[in-house]
Amino acid sequence: MESCSEMVPLPLLTTPIESNYRACTIPYRFPSDNPRKATPTEISWIDLFLNSVPSFRQRAESDATVPDAHSKAEKFAQRYTEMLEEMKKDPESHGGPPDCVLLCRLREQVLRELGFRDIFKKVKDEENAKAISLFGDVVRLNDSIEEEDKRVENLVRGIFAGNIFDLGSAQLAEVFAKDGMSFLASCQNLVPRPWVIDDLDAFKLKWGKKSWKKVIIFVDNSGADIILGILPFVREFLRHGSQVVLAANDLPSINDVTYSELIEIVSKLKDENGSLLGVDASNLLIADSGNDLPVIDLTRVSQELAYLATDADLVVLEGMGRGIETNLYAQFKCDSLKIGMVKHPEVAQFLGGRLYDCVFKYKEVLNC
Repeated sequence: MESCSEMVPLPLLTTPIESNYRACTIPYRFPSDNPRKATPTEISWIDLFLNSVPSFRQRAESDATVPDAHSKAEKFAQRYTEMLEEMKKDPESHGGPPDCVLLCRLREQVLRELGFRDIFKKVKDEENAKAISLFGDVVRLNDSIEEEDKRVENLVRGIFAGNIFDLGSAQLAEVFAKDGMSFLASCQNLVPRPWVIDDLDAFKLKWGKKSWKKVIIFVDNSGADIILGILPFVREFLRHGSQVVLAANDLPSINDVTYSELIEIVSKLKDENGSLLGVDASNLLIADSGNDLPVIDLTRVSQELAYLATDADLVVLEGMGRGIETNLYAQFKCDSLKIGMVKHPEVAQFLGGRLYDCVFKYKEVLNC
């Protein structure tokens, strides 16, 4: 499923990796639990994935690139539902016990086996085009804020607002289908601070004092997320003299941006001098993470990304899948930032926060 070259651990993880790293944030079970009986947490997460089956089936049905898409979409819904129901009865079936990585992997596996390569392609293309047309306005709005700490906070709010464009969340897929989402309105309607995890003040303080040499950013969704949220943030890093590596998925999964799509987006946004609205972008690199899911296990990244990450002094994991449901507690040898919006009630409950609350978890490592 993943990139055909061998996958390796991200060299920025604290070692020994075996005792320091676990990809999934929320424990679905404990060693004392009966291995043959699904735990209440496993059942609630399996139900969450079951609830998203209709919206995935709908997307698959309308995939014009797949012959007989309607009946294949029905097969997907049937097969994946059966797998999930079987895991409720026997958590060790289908490679279990289940966690968020396995539940996502099984869904992608069934879709791909039936010939569905990218069921969100149409909506991604539409949202990318829309966001590209707004990029200049969003950047100019940020540039007009003279106080640096206020500008940084505005850029961060833009990331949260963009991160709402997530069609893997059943509720958000429904809202989006009805009337789309306004980026600026989303910026203004974020839940008030303090957020459920809120290290923004510490980050702003550090931003004023420190310039990171090399920043690795694991990106999330297409559309407003990458174009109006992440890229204005990236542009600010470039302006400060940082080199930035954007790590994007190798293969399509939900509406996450892929490596090849991101190359195309950035080339459309650059002017003839290779700048992003007046900021030199020669220090911006795009890497294939080797990943093919909306969550990520950092012990399995592409060799290219591992090589580029060796001398990074800040790693950013953006989005609920990569920065909250996985890797929230991941420890790194360098500074780290996990940033995303809470879009599942189960995650909100685990964190003790509200639905659509924000996570901004910044950790500084001295002498990294």
